[in-house]
Amino acid sequence: MGEVSLAFQDMFGRIQREICDRKQAEAGLRIEQKKADRLLRNILPASIADQLKDKLNNRGAIANRFETATILFADIVKFTELAARTPPTLLVCQLNEIFSAFDAIAEKHSLEKIKTIGDAYMVVGGVPNPDETHVQAVMAMAIEMMEIAQNYPMGNGPTGEKRQLCLRIGINTGPVVAGVIGTKKFSYDLWGDAVNIASRMESHGLVNRIQVSEDTYQALKEIYPFEDRGYLQIKGRGEMRAFLLSNPTTVT
Repeated sequence: MGEVSLAFQDMFGRIQREICDRKQAEAGLRIEQKKADRLLRNILPASIADQLKDKLNNRGAIANRFETATILFADIVKFTELAARTPPTLLVCQLNEIFSAFDAIAEKHSLEKIKTIGDAYMVVGGVPNPDETHVQAVMAMAIEMMEIAQNYPMGNGPTGEKRQLCLRIGINTGPVVAGVIGTKKFSYDLWGDAVNIASRMESHGLVNRIQVSEDTYQALKEIYPFEDRGYLQIKGRGEMRAFLLSNPTTVT
């Protein structure tokens, strides 16, 4: 009986250790899963991240059409010149400060940052979660972005000179297709003529002004004052009417 008791105690001890090890492993796995979820949600919208996890073992694309969305493009004016005379580390730190501030504004207004391309910043309203106020939210963000630019001295050349950050912002409203592309480095992106027009509104815009398409103007004309800029010659589209938000942030 003594030997049986000892054997039973030894077996019971092993089982307890195995249970304890299993619980620790499961706890560690849950921690890693939470880290992976946070990382995925930092890359993709939360609802899209959930769809992606459901589809990881299945083939098929994540794509949706949105009949109305508002796209904003912002670009730092003369960034190439600034980059040429600013130490690389300082330049990246400044871009990080600026874009992090923009990210905070986007989150505040429930907008979705799509991507940055060099010194360009792209955000959308009404995607992936439809929202009736997305046009107003995007314009509110644009105004706050201009306010940040007005108070941000950028650059630090050989003589220590700095200059105010200058932006061009373009906005357009229209239908888009949104979805996830890639298999290793996922990217949530937008496609459609509305995206191209928003980009043209920025590239054909004026320094420290917010330029919008006629579709965006029609949605906001009862809320904000605009100046009719007339018709612009837009590459690939011909003439398009554009409007500038009145009372812009100006450089002194």
